[in-house]
Amino acid sequence: MKVSIYTDGAARGNPDGPGGYGAVLRYVDSKGETHQKELSAGFDKTTNNRMELLGVISALENLTRSCEIDLYSDSKYVISAFNEHWIDGWIRNGWKTSAKSPVKNRELWERLIKAASIHHITWHWVKGHNGHPENERCDELATMAADAPQESLYHDDGTDLRILKRN
Repeated sequence: MKVSIYTDGAARGNPDGPGGYGAVLRYVDSKGETHQKELSAGFDKTTNNRMELLGVISALENLTRSCEIDLYSDSKYVISAFNEHWIDGWIRNGWKTSAKSPVKNRELWERLIKAASIHHITWHWVKGHNGHPENERCDELATMAADAPQESLYHDDGTDLRILKRN
């Protein structure tokens, strides 16, 4: 199955303000019908990078089988980690950056690697706030979630406590 995923994250008062993510998943079934699902969630205290990561993670964790995915994000943090093979270096260096500092958000990167491992993903960067319809929708979802955080649904490390509905 071929799926297009669009994601965005937002944080107000980065790094300690509320934040949220938004994701749009879309695929066309064998009958030619388009199916779309939107996801979003908010957090009381977080960072923009954590929300960018959780948008991608949540989208991937909502898929029930291996897929061919075109994933679009305006986060160079996320896209470059895969396209420029930063993750390979981090793992090779024991989760240290090239400057020998610990990689930030390691638990989310590990969760993303696991969620991505069963899929074939092509990672696409799109310029944010540039009129891309799906990116604009994800931004709306992320900012709405940031404005209405649901902290009680999450551990303080951002781990989602909800059981994700699988369709």
